[in-house]
Amino acid sequence: MTDTRPDPATGSGNISVQVRIEGKVQGVWYRAWTVEQATKRGLTGWVRNRTDHTVEAVFCGPVEVVQSMVVACHEGPLHARVDRIHEEPGLEDGFTSFEKRPTA
Repeated sequence: MTDTRPDPATGSGNISVQVRIEGKVQGVWYRAWTVEQATKRGLTGWVRNRTDHTVEAVFCGPVEVVQSMVVACHEGPLHARVDRIHEEPGLEDGFTSFEKRPTA
């Protein structure tokens, strides 16, 4: 089995990060934008709306690419207003694509 933990000295390797985005992020194409941006970056994982009006996502891939996606999430699509992002290590990985999931 290959060790995919990032090397702290170089930042190499793959990681999984789970984020929850607060603000005006539903009804502004945030999920579709996230799918587009994650796919462009070659990331795997998923995004969904939550009933508490936040958006939740899991991004899996190379450290630098995942970090760039999280930074991009602070801006989001044109009509979004991101107030806060909660970030923690993702507990899921092994995805083959990036998908939009139903509301949870």
